[in-house]
This record gives sequence, C-alpha cells and structure tokens, in this order.
Amino acid sequence: MSMMEKPAVKVLEDGTKFWENRYDSFFLKVVVPKSKVEGDINNYGFRAPLLLVFEEEKLDREGACAYAKMTGLADIAAEVDSSVLFVYPTCEGGWKNASADMYINLIAEIKMDSNYEDGYVKITDFFTREFKGYFARGAKFRTDIYSKGASADYVAQNLLKTIEGEYLWGPGEITPAMCSMEGLSVIPEIERKDIAILSVGNSDEINAAFKECGNILIKDEADHGNDYKNFVRKFKMWCGHIDIEPDFEALDMTEAAGKCMVHTSSYNMGKYKGTKEHPVGYFAYYNNDLFDKGPAPLLVGFHGGGDSSMYLTFVVDWWEIAHRYGFMFVSVENHQDVTAAEAMELIEHIRKNYAIDEKRIYATGFSMGSGKTWDIFMEFPEKFAGIAPGSALFPIKNNFFGRPWEDGEWVNRTIPVPIFYSGGEKTFLPELPNRDITALERVQYAAEVNNLKKKFDLKFEDKDNWPDPLWVMYPIAGRLFMTMSEMRILR
Repeated sequence: MSMMEKPAVKVLEDGTKFWENRYDSFFLKVVVPKSKVEGDINNYGFRAPLLLVFEEEKLDREGACAYAKMTGLADIAAEVDSSVLFVYPTCEGGWKNASADMYINLIAEIKMDSNYEDGYVKITDFFTREFKGYFARGAKFRTDIYSKGASADYVAQNLLKTIEGEYLWGPGEITPAMCSMEGLSVIPEIERKDIAILSVGNSDEINAAFKECGNILIKDEADHGNDYKNFVRKFKMWCGHIDIEPDFEALDMTEAAGKCMVHTSSYNMGKYKGTKEHPVGYFAYYNNDLFDKGPAPLLVGFHGGGDSSMYLTFVVDWWEIAHRYGFMFVSVENHQDVTAAEAMELIEHIRKNYAIDEKRIYATGFSMGSGKTWDIFMEFPEKFAGIAPGSALFPIKNNFFGRPWEDGEWVNRTIPVPIFYSGGEKTFLPELPNRDITALERVQYAAEVNNLKKKFDLKFEDKDNWPDPLWVMYPIAGRLFMTMSEMRILR
C-alpha cells in the first residue's frame, strides 16, 4: 500500500538525505546524496538510473549510507540529482523465501514526476484530483539492480524474464534494464536474453549460463563507478525492449545543460507569480560542426504536462533528428511556469550564445507543450518560420494555461505561420476538432489567420454532417493538419 503520509527525511552532516518505510513485502531505505546539479532547474530524471541495491543482509541507516558512498553509487546518483534505494524482504528467511511479487510490489511504489523533493514524489490524479500517495522517485524503465549472495540468487531465479506490473501510467512491462549479480550460488534461470547482465565474481559454470545473453560484462570484482560509465548506463528497458542510449561523444554531438534568467511576466500564474525574475532551464543538442558554415536553424521544444525536457527529447528522438538534419534542438524545462514572453527571452539568450539563423526558428510541443506552442503563434508569430503543436487544441479563450484573451490587442490575427499539427484519433482529450467546441474554435482561428482558401465555418453541433468526421474539412491550399494514422503512413 502506498505511503499516505510524507516520509520523515533526515539530513546528515555531509548533506545526504535519508528516509525509510516498511511496506507489506519489503523494507525500503532511500539515500539521497547531495546533488552535483541544479535538479530543480534542469531535470535529469528521464535519464537518471533507478539504482536498486538488494541488500545481502539487512542494513541500518548508517550501513546503507556508507555502502552507497563506498561503492560509488552515491556519486552516480549525485551526478543526476537522483538517489540510491536499498531493499530487503519483510518475509521470514529474507531473500530465500521472497517471491517475484516482491519486485512487482516494489516497482509499483516508484514513480516519476517533474515535481519532486528528497527522493520522493507526491502523486495526485490529473483528472480527478484524487491524492494517490507518496512514492519513491525513479525511472522504472532504467531499473538497475545490484545484488550479492542471497539477493543475487533471488535475482537469478526470479527476475531474468519478462515481468508485468505497474508501468508509467498503468499496467505494463517492468522488466529490469540491468542486473548485477555477485557471488551467485545457483545457476541463473534466463528467459530474457536482452537484459543487461553484470556478472561479478562468479564461477565459470555460472558465467557459461550467461553466454547467450546479448548484453553482458563479466568481472572478477565490482567497480560500480566505471562499470556504470562503460556499460550499465547505456541500457533502458523501454516499452518491452532494450534501448541503447546515444553516445554523444562518439556521434560528435554536444548535449549541454543551460539556464538563463528571465523577467517574470505580469500574467505568469505559475510558481514564479509575483517575482521580478526567475530561472529557466533547458538542454541543447547539436552537432559539433553545426555552426562552422554560419548561422543554423533552431527548434525549441516544450514537453508535456508532468514530463520533462529530456522526456520530450528522447521519446520523440529529437536529438537524433537534429543530428540527422543539422539543426539545434533546445528543450525547455518546466515550461508550465514559463510564459510565451519569457520563452522569447530564453530564445534571445540562445541567440546571444549561438549563431542562430533568425529566419529559421521553429517551435514544437506535445500535449501541454502544444499549448505553449499555440501561445507563441498567438503572441509572437513574426519570430517563427513554423510551428508544430501536437496532441492538444487548447482553447483560444479562457485558457487556464496561457495569456488571458481579455488582453486581446496582443492576439495574432494577421500574420500567418506554417503549422504542422498531429492529434490522436482514439482519445477522449480535445486533440481533434470533433472532440470539443473549443478545439474546433482553435482550428477555425488558425485557419483564419493563415488565410486558408476553404473556411472551417461549420458548427460543432453539426459535426455528424461535417465533410470530414475528424477535421471538419481539408483546406484546398495544402494539408496543414494531420492525424496520427496519416503520420504513421508517412513514416
């Protein structure tokens, strides 16, 4: 059962934070080393490993903190503002009698959210606003398990297979990305050959059982820091299959974390409301020779609600598209607290630090990020060569997320901007014009500003008789809007 009360966090002399909780099937201790990055400005959560230590013997607070520091796991966590989780079964006999369900129950108590503190997140249902509890923070698709002795035997007998459980937003696969097993006394039972295996101090017979595994490192002694850098960090178990993370150095690319200070807009209703200025974080991705031939295109990305800039970058593979086609991609962090005017200050900051072609600046966003992209179209159209909002047709009026329509003089009514929009066909959210009258109004507004030859002038209540059941009608002068199925065909 989830924690319904905030964990009691203890702060140690070196800045390490610690909390613990007993669940039905396991004890959990969370060690949060002092971060080496500004995680509240630049969120590394999507790429941060979920470091799980399956204790050989049950440790106390001092033992867990000392182990995290001694093995280098604390340093790994500190580099990405993460934590080290220590686990031991509650059942009598410890690991010997623990079932595979213990792992399933453990992963169910771990969630990822853009708002976090001290190694935990507070989860509230977005739609019902029901409080769901407090959860350990971590990316369950980057589960790296470190085990030894009895706990290694548990892993070898129970976890080297496909495991179903609570994934990101519902049921899904929670198979570990990497399992480090030291001092095994049993022959591993391997069903999944793609799970990354770190075999430490095991016999030739046991290592022979791993020979068909596709991702394996065999060592006499563990070196968690170097093993992570050279092997472990490459792997994530994304939607049921192993993904290999990009090596930006090998690709001759730069991944740079940055931030700038912006003046807080009068209509900023987020956490910076009432302040004079505030920081905006971002991550930039570009080929190292991008600017050698002069100013380059810039694409600014806005992530979905509850996500992070890295989530947008790596789920959509914007870094790869930027690498392939030669432009700079900048993904903005926590843009829910950043207005369109503040985003423009960020873009100006980027222009001052990089040779950007001012005639080729673009914006894109997913879901909540689509809302910010529409805001840019409404407020600063002259600055952009094109926009690509996706999966959200936010209301043009009474938009809780954007600038109040009542200040109508700022609204773009005459400057057309090329729009590429994609929306889901099988969703109850207002992604297509047929879902809500406000979605239809958004499309009608965009069509009017962009001077389409055919008008989207039909009524929402007459949608059953629209020429097209999803989009009302298609414009004669080009296809500005596309459904997800059409995008799949193009791909």
